Amino acid sequence: MRPAGVRRQDMECRVEGGVADSTKDRQSGCPRRRQALRISFGYALISSLWLLLIDLAFAYLSSGALYFTPLTLAKGGAFVLATSWVLYLLLRNEGEDLRRLCAGQRQEVSALNQFRESVIDNASIWINVLDPLARITVWNKAAAQISGYSREEVLGNPAIWEWLYPDPAYRAAITTKVNEIMSQGAEVEGFESCIRAKDGTEKIISWNSRRFFDERGQLVGSISIGLDVTARNLTERALIERERQLATLMANLPGMAYRCLLDRSWTMRFVSSGCFALTGYHPEALVENSQLSFSDVIHPADRERVWQESQQAVQAHRPFALEYRILRQSGEEVWVWEQGRRVFIDDQPYLEGIVIDITQRKLMEQELALLATRDPLTGLYNRRELMRQLEEALARAQRYHHPCCLLLLDVDHFKQVNDRCGHLVGDEVLRRLGELLQGAVRGIDYAARYGGEELVVLLPESDSDDGVVMAERLRRLVELERWGMARSLGPITVSIGVAAFPQHGHTPETLFQAVDQALYAAKRGGRNQICLAH
Repeated sequence: MRPAGVRRQDMECRVEGGVADSTKDRQSGCPRRRQALRISFGYALISSLWLLLIDLAFAYLSSGALYFTPLTLAKGGAFVLATSWVLYLLLRNEGEDLRRLCAGQRQEVSALNQFRESVIDNASIWINVLDPLARITVWNKAAAQISGYSREEVLGNPAIWEWLYPDPAYRAAITTKVNEIMSQGAEVEGFESCIRAKDGTEKIISWNSRRFFDERGQLVGSISIGLDVTARNLTERALIERERQLATLMANLPGMAYRCLLDRSWTMRFVSSGCFALTGYHPEALVENSQLSFSDVIHPADRERVWQESQQAVQAHRPFALEYRILRQSGEEVWVWEQGRRVFIDDQPYLEGIVIDITQRKLMEQELALLATRDPLTGLYNRRELMRQLEEALARAQRYHHPCCLLLLDVDHFKQVNDRCGHLVGDEVLRRLGELLQGAVRGIDYAARYGGEELVVLLPESDSDDGVVMAERLRRLVELERWGMARSLGPITVSIGVAAFPQHGHTPETLFQAVDQALYAAKRGGRNQICLAH
């Protein structure tokens, strides 16, 4: 949109007229006095003739009063001379006043020109003036710099509208807005329009515009002030887009983002919308501890550890990453991963970070741990884990001079189970055997599948007598089990070898060698029996 103001031509005409008149006044000081003298002389001549004619007419009508005529003429002449002199003085003084008035006008015109040059032309914002026909009459330097069009190209040139607004529909809308200002007196504040500069770039201009009148109330035009807000608008749009992207990111986080105080309650100042999916609580419930604090959500067993580790990171001026459990509103236990760090906002320290649900990852880790330590068929520890546990148990036994016992079980005639019933039935027998062992051993004991149909039980803090008792218990448990899947084979039994530390061996290798010999002795003795190593 094109702002408008005082017509440049009118201002220039007024300025030029004022300067011309003042110059003429300076040059016509004496002619004005001569003119006053001529006027006074003409007044005296006309007045004298008028008095003379009146007296002659009066004398003629009065018959005989002619002797009064000279005296009357003398009085009239004196009056005419006196009034003529007064008229001359008045006219001469009026000329002096007029000269002083012209001098004042010259100063005002000069001040107006200085104002226009120093304020309007040199203003850092776009200022232009339109006459009632929407022709540009004032176009300051800022307008030329922003648009790229010089004052000479623009003044009185209607093509400027097409240059600035090449789109016809958009130009028509701008023209309508200008007409509203001119005809209806609408005042525009903050109206933004998109212009095309001379170099082809598009710029956003924010306009303030209103019409104005002369001293007689006649419409002179409209004046407009334009501010180039292109950069500001681009910045605002970038900020809006960034906020939109951030809001989208926050809404789609598999957890929640937060900002909280550095206190034990983790007093939340901001919580993202993902809080509900993670904790079961709406963000408003946690902000400012409205219903509960985030500390209340952390699992009691992890609460102190989380606080201590986060504070250590804050004091070391480094980020922190924690894994801990929280309790959802439903009471469900959820594993989370939190990453955060201390930040300062208006010199106030805060913690900012994200909390993500890692329950599925934890379950997978547990499954992987089971796969790494457990036998997938029986659910017992695998051979590798057994050897690790055996080494640790023997190390403790040697350090504290405690006993330790090892049992080696083998299913009697297991090959017949596979041959006559199939490997699936054989697997089921081993699976059930694993369940029996897990249900029979103590919490500190370790039951493992050593290989094939051989199973091992590690008994820490147990001597050979304790081992024999446990072996007999397991043998009887297996013998009395009803194996429905292999019923045609009759009872399934096991042979068990027993060896103990320190009498039968001091290392895993020597202990296994002793228990293996005891197992084979049990098999040679008729199976379904126990044999203690020698």
